[in-house]
Amino acid sequence: MAHPGEAPGLSDIARRWMAHLVDSRTPADPTNADPTNADPTDADPDADAGRAEQVTLDRATLDELVRSVAGEVQARTRAEADAAARRFTDLVTAVPVGVVLGAADGTIRAVNPALTDLLGFRRDDLVGKPLSHLAATGGDAATLTSAVDDQLSLPARRPRQERLGITHGRDGTLRARVTVGTLAEETDGGPSPVLMIEDVGELDLLGEQLRKQNTQDPLTGLPNAYHFDNRVDAALGSGGGGRLALIYLDIDGFKVINDGLGPGAGDTVLQYVARTLEEQFVAHDAVVARLSGDGFAVLMRGAFAEPDVIDLVEEAATALAEPVWVEGTGVGVNVSVGIVVTDPDGRTGEELRRAAEITLHRAKENGKAQWMLFENELDERDRRRYALGAAVGGALENGEFGVDYEPTVTLDGGDRVAVVNAVLRWDHPEHGALGPAAFCALADTTGMTTALGHHLLDTSVSDSAAWHREFPDTAPDLCVRLPTRFAIDPNLVGMVRDGLDRTGLPAHKLRICTDSVALSDPRGEALETLSVLSDLDVKITLAVTGAADLDLVRIHHLPVGFVVLTGHLIEALGEDDEAATRAQEHLRTLVEQARQLGIHRIGAEGVHTGDRAARLRDLGVVAGRGKLFGEAVTADGVRDLLAGRSGDARS
Repeated sequence: MAHPGEAPGLSDIARRWMAHLVDSRTPADPTNADPTNADPTDADPDADAGRAEQVTLDRATLDELVRSVAGEVQARTRAEADAAARRFTDLVTAVPVGVVLGAADGTIRAVNPALTDLLGFRRDDLVGKPLSHLAATGGDAATLTSAVDDQLSLPARRPRQERLGITHGRDGTLRARVTVGTLAEETDGGPSPVLMIEDVGELDLLGEQLRKQNTQDPLTGLPNAYHFDNRVDAALGSGGGGRLALIYLDIDGFKVINDGLGPGAGDTVLQYVARTLEEQFVAHDAVVARLSGDGFAVLMRGAFAEPDVIDLVEEAATALAEPVWVEGTGVGVNVSVGIVVTDPDGRTGEELRRAAEITLHRAKENGKAQWMLFENELDERDRRRYALGAAVGGALENGEFGVDYEPTVTLDGGDRVAVVNAVLRWDHPEHGALGPAAFCALADTTGMTTALGHHLLDTSVSDSAAWHREFPDTAPDLCVRLPTRFAIDPNLVGMVRDGLDRTGLPAHKLRICTDSVALSDPRGEALETLSVLSDLDVKITLAVTGAADLDLVRIHHLPVGFVVLTGHLIEALGEDDEAATRAQEHLRTLVEQARQLGIHRIGAEGVHTGDRAARLRDLGVVAGRGKLFGEAVTADGVRDLLAGRSGDARS
């Protein structure tokens, strides 16, 4: 086994030649005789025996043996070195990374094929040139020279990596990762430089693309939501004076543009909005971003007041309203805007963004195409509302929703409960009993309306069937006023039929109440649904606020059997004499129109006083619902009314 520092196989050679020497028996050289010429008879026999085991060689024989040993060692060493050189050459030739072998004087001694392929040069174009000749610029050359000098001065240093511009034979400059190291010279063992060069241009491009994807919206080139949120957080944490303004904008009716003119047109409009906002918001270090879909945002910081920000928003809205032409169609863009202007102290990014989001929602709920300014009182109210809307699904799962019944009483003096109107009730663990006004609109936004409508229908039909079995002669009809989203549900007929079959409630005891909004909604087939329900003997009731509602009955031949007057005309009956008189005349006209359509069973809601009930009775209204006849009651409360017992409406 060769020891460190020995040539491979040297120990084996030495052992073999030593064995050869030990086996040799060569006469002593006469020139080496003892000069005292001692008598052989005086010699010690034991000494003679020891000398008989010694190897005695003449000078010429020993020289020949040593030369033979040295020659064999040299040949073996040269063979091993040649094999190592061939392996190194094969490795450098085969490796896919460009390799440059430098000389001690800093010139290029050799390059591998991968390098010539990478740089587009021939080998002869590079060999003999300074290593710095590879660099594309003076700065790159200085960096490369410094890296080589560091490696040569400290050979034990770990290889150094640099990203440099490298000259390319055809394409100008190549962005490369250059690893600088050293190799020992064959002669004196001194270091010589070696470079490994890899093309990282595509990798850098990919990294830049990924960076942009993380920070930039690809369609508009604006900062995206992630980058914008970071800018908001940085602005809040930077300290210093000035105020912050956060503005959220949504394009009104963008779905109409996208669906009507195509996604390409939608993209054009989004790019137009992005350019316009950038042009309008240039002061106060404004940052304009696209958040998602048709949502944009602006962040400003500086010395300004709320009116200053509002002026900028109104100017931007005016500029956006100028039509942008998309394939010959002029598209005007309206935006809803939520504005928050605040001092940054004590605020968090999450609070600020949430405030802007809620303010934007309020602007859209108030009719769109307008701005709203953040107010603390409204913010607290809206946060409560939105929290309720978000919790509807869990509350329904937990059984927190029940159904109350508003009695509709005849106005002929008999005070008979002719109909009960089913109303959802939320028994909220924190806020107590909540009516539909507190959650229905938000349930529609979160997509929970259908689930709530199904619960309302299923529960009320079951309760009504129980009353009918217990009080077959006096049980009132059940009227279910359907939310618009539930009224247009294509499965409504199936749900009604299943409910009637399951409970045994006669179909003619159920009234389905709808309004012009549901009838005109393009998302469903409410007209056909009502016709099918009428064929099942379910009674159809129409809520009417004006003559246009009754026109739908005539135009679409709706199978309406009942009309319920509602809205501002009923409320106006309780105002001053002049307003009440005008309202009474309008109501009289509506009653006459309903009768002309063959509808004679006309009721009214909002009957809160005896005077209002009397006026409605004089107009021909046969039944009313309102505070005059008591608050809504539970199913047990209806049972108490039917049994003639007094009871707690919330029993």
